[in-house]
Amino acid sequence: MEIHKGYVEHIVFRNSENGYTVFQLIAGEEELTCVGSFAVLNEGEFIQVGGSLKEHPLYGSQLHVEQMDVLAPEDEVAIERYLGSGAIKGIKTALAARIVRRFKGDTFRIMEEEPERLAEIKGISERMAREIAEQMTEKKEMRQIMMFLSQYGISAALSVKIYQKYGARTYQVMKENPYRLADDISGVGFKIADEIAGRIGIHTDSDYRIRSGLLYILLQASGEGHTCLPREMLLCRASELLGIEEEAIETQMMNLCMDKKLLIKEVAQKPMVFYSQYYYMELSVAKMLHDLNLECEMEKELILQKLEQVEKYSKIELDEMQRQAAVESVKNGLLIITGGPGTGKTTTINAIIRYFETEDMEILLAAPTGRAAKRMTEATGYEAVTIHRLLELNGAPTDDRIHASFERNEENPLEADVIIIDEMSMVDIFLMHALLRAVSVGTRLILVGDVNQLPSVGPGCVLKDMILSGAFHVVMLKKIFRQASQSDIIVNAHKINKGEPVLLDNKSKDFFFLKRQDPNIILRVVLALIQEKLPRYVHARPQDIQVLTPMRKGALGVERLNEVLQYYLNPASEEKEEKETTRGLFREGDKVMQIKNNYQMEWEAKNRYGITIEKGTGIFNGDMGIVTQIHQAAEQMEVLFDDYRTVLYEFSQLDELELAYAVTIHKSQGSEYPAVVLPLLSGPRMLMNRNLLYTAVTRARACVTVVGSEETFGNMIQNISEQARYSGLKERIEEVEAYADKEN
Repeated sequence: MEIHKGYVEHIVFRNSENGYTVFQLIAGEEELTCVGSFAVLNEGEFIQVGGSLKEHPLYGSQLHVEQMDVLAPEDEVAIERYLGSGAIKGIKTALAARIVRRFKGDTFRIMEEEPERLAEIKGISERMAREIAEQMTEKKEMRQIMMFLSQYGISAALSVKIYQKYGARTYQVMKENPYRLADDISGVGFKIADEIAGRIGIHTDSDYRIRSGLLYILLQASGEGHTCLPREMLLCRASELLGIEEEAIETQMMNLCMDKKLLIKEVAQKPMVFYSQYYYMELSVAKMLHDLNLECEMEKELILQKLEQVEKYSKIELDEMQRQAAVESVKNGLLIITGGPGTGKTTTINAIIRYFETEDMEILLAAPTGRAAKRMTEATGYEAVTIHRLLELNGAPTDDRIHASFERNEENPLEADVIIIDEMSMVDIFLMHALLRAVSVGTRLILVGDVNQLPSVGPGCVLKDMILSGAFHVVMLKKIFRQASQSDIIVNAHKINKGEPVLLDNKSKDFFFLKRQDPNIILRVVLALIQEKLPRYVHARPQDIQVLTPMRKGALGVERLNEVLQYYLNPASEEKEEKETTRGLFREGDKVMQIKNNYQMEWEAKNRYGITIEKGTGIFNGDMGIVTQIHQAAEQMEVLFDDYRTVLYEFSQLDELELAYAVTIHKSQGSEYPAVVLPLLSGPRMLMNRNLLYTAVTRARACVTVVGSEETFGNMIQNISEQARYSGLKERIEEVEAYADKEN
């Protein structure tokens, strides 16, 4: 390790989020470019750094700093340089010179211990002297806290967050209950807090540790789609995580219930434990759904007469169930329309839109994702937007535990007579709650979706729970229309959903099965399909053809597939910039996906001339795009998303992206691709089920190609076991309905 001592002449770049800094160090006669993460660093400071010299292809020799110590300035020149650097607000070069000329080598002691004497200097009032002293004390306090935290292996970036949150109380928090970090600071989960607590010496059976562990497990469960967990499962998971007996955990679970952080409720005759926020959110959704579920007094015959005119004028032909859906949409404040592909959901939506247009009603259309909204617009000719945009997202903390904040709510509701939401199976409890808050009683809400699709990525089982509650009008479309029946994608999707065998003779025009048993051969076939066969067949670019897979790990999992597909579809080149991250390598031209909701991420949409036509915030889990530029100097990566939104990611934010040449079937929800390639060989039985296969097949518009084992394909059709998803919305709806009946 090389050791250098000198002063910070100039800070070239600093990332305030993680403390990453590039600065020029004057060490005697030598000038060094230094890089590293530092909690606090100011120009003019006298420091000692240790690290290794590395050669950067663009910026030349850089010292990668591994340790840094701030030293007391060794002479009056160094003191003056520090004060004149702007490190202390209000002191400029000339004033710094006067202070040092007056107090010489005793300057820092005077500023800390006798700050009133600074008023002896021309240009410094007593008030200014006090402010300078406060700054000196704060900087000293911060440095001491940073040193204290560094003893426990806490990074500079996290130290800054801890100090900003707690200030002088940091010592007390860290010694008494470091698990507070998991609740209070974004990016700190239970495991990080637990590591810190272990270093500090907190006992494994500490009450704080058990409580924090229970809340952590429930938050982790929400990431798996649950809004609650069975009591026994929670105790078992907590015992495994914490390494202690269930009896001690149960005591703290009851204490958390007393503190109203947890709730225990019966769901399907089982005691379920809810994180209280999720319980009350489900209860609120149930109440708002009940309030919207009004009956509108209108004669059916009159509705049918008007509908007949709409069909004739718009050249739409409805069958009996579609007509019933249209009638129900007029007669009820809340309606659910569900059905598989090719059953006429779009035609039904179009008829409903045209009907309400004739009544001069204000209609709004939305879907959970940009792709789904775009498809809805193309299918109806009526502008559809994402639900986030409909509700006017205004940004929110990046902590995933805090859901998005919207301009539209009960105080500023959506101005519409009719709201139609498509792809409802993708809507989680957070988004449903936000949507309902913005819908006024008296507005018709029509929810459209395929209940047989996989449930939402986020927590809850909203569409399914609403249907199972039996509290709302539901129209299920089952008939496959003539045009749709000519597509084997649609026919086979319905066969899969019914558990019927699919004919795999490759005589189809849009559904193919290539039998292969070796993972490496399957990979080669997938590559050939994307590079050569399918682009010509479906008239699409290779990057538009999507590989879907059930798993993340394994020879045919997302991680391995992306590594191989990137190598062949977007090979390394001197003309393409690259960035290595903890998640792997990104290269200009790569296909990528956002993997978490970021409500604060700024984007802008440009026209073909590069002129910005719209700006906004919010990039969401599942959004897909292309890496257009990597700016090494600015440490940023530019991504162009499908709906023409451009986003600049700081290098520190790249853990929110992953390659998307292949994505899990779950992540493909709400999307439609010209062609889908589905490698299937083997996998966990719980995962390889009918529901998953049905969702994968219905993502393709023009062609599905399955490559792999015929036996696995058949077993998936027969496997109706789905991963259990624990939620309580159905029970909350039933409770609200029972209470309303009692009141009436």
